[in-house]
Amino acid sequence: MSIRSKNPICSSILRNHLAALAEAEGLAPQTIEAAVDAGTMVVLANPAHKGVIPTLIGQPATVKVNANIGTSMFVTDVAMELDKARLARKAGAHALMDLSTAGDLEAIRRDILDAVPLPLGTVPLYALAQRHVSRGGDPSDFTEDEILAEIAAQAAAGVDFMTLHCGITRRGAHLAAAGRVTGIVSRGGSILGRWMRRHDAENPFLTRYDDILDICLAHNVTISLGDGLRPGCGADAGDGAQWEEVINLGELARRAKAKGVQTMIEGPGHVPLHLVQGQIQGIKRLTDGAPLYVLGPLTTDCAPGYDHIAGAIGGALAAYFGADFLCYLTPAEHLTLPAPDDVWAGIKASLVAAQSAETALGRPAAVARDLGMSQARAALDWEAMTGFALDPELVRTRRAKHSQEKECAMCGALCAMRMMTGDNFQCPEKDKDAPQ
Repeated sequence: MSIRSKNPICSSILRNHLAALAEAEGLAPQTIEAAVDAGTMVVLANPAHKGVIPTLIGQPATVKVNANIGTSMFVTDVAMELDKARLARKAGAHALMDLSTAGDLEAIRRDILDAVPLPLGTVPLYALAQRHVSRGGDPSDFTEDEILAEIAAQAAAGVDFMTLHCGITRRGAHLAAAGRVTGIVSRGGSILGRWMRRHDAENPFLTRYDDILDICLAHNVTISLGDGLRPGCGADAGDGAQWEEVINLGELARRAKAKGVQTMIEGPGHVPLHLVQGQIQGIKRLTDGAPLYVLGPLTTDCAPGYDHIAGAIGGALAAYFGADFLCYLTPAEHLTLPAPDDVWAGIKASLVAAQSAETALGRPAAVARDLGMSQARAALDWEAMTGFALDPELVRTRRAKHSQEKECAMCGALCAMRMMTGDNFQCPEKDKDAPQ
């Protein structure tokens, strides 16, 4: 039995949007249907999210980029988060995640859903922890029933996908806590590790998984199976704790598919460059090719302020070897809450990674874009170059001072593109920009 036959909402969404999705992705409609049924592609869209743009994640759809936004306990500026949400769409992100941990979380989520039609993801565990902390309690004081109620409430509100840390077990948490340099770096994973220790019980997201599946099926919420034991530094990448969880995620994805629930797999965080291929291909193999959603991965641990670059390097490799969904990193990673300009920089870095991977994979749209840019450069066609650029606004801004010149300000009359064309070069009598 296929996903569509068991998930009438997903089937209806595809039926209504298949032609547009096929045109946007450059894929045959039957290719999309087959991939969704096989669980190697998901369509993000909860009907309760009014105006949502149905979005395909997974092979062989184009690589997508997610932007994280949300308040923190140190910075709670809802207006700024809404600005970041709108800016993320303008910058080219394909989805958002609201990771808010302070303020009126329900109202913040509602405002984001109303403001932006991009699919929205959340981490329901954050709301549970914040609720108890705000009352002076422990972040792990929540009950199993509270978990189900929170997931159901967010699904009914229109959340399109949710990170649910269903694969972390007591054994996995012990392995990570005992033998790692950085232990458990996932906020959700650490909260659940604390819950299991304090309650002397197994992960409730795992023991109540069938109930969670029923809720998600009723709203076509895609479960993003969280990597609560992802490596937090290069030295921890590929250890027993990580792979124990990945094996669990593969089994959970199969259980979800049997019920008609769509799933993605969340992947590694910090992975040295030479291990990226093995990590991505290993995760894909153990999870039957389910869509893979990766944070970076960051290929070095020592680039604070430049982690969007470290993440783009790893993201390009990851996407080339099979990752489907790149979660951006910003220059603020490991340092502070991202500002709007950090959001823009992070999205553009991830778009560069996606374009690089898709060109290497020979995907027609990406190859055509690179070739178009090259032809425009050869012709010194600045308008065309701007159109092909991943950040047209930056091109206009950096070129503004010399926008009336045919050549760029780097080469001027020594422009290599014109050197062999036979043009008569006239050197300016005085360099306008030279120091006096």
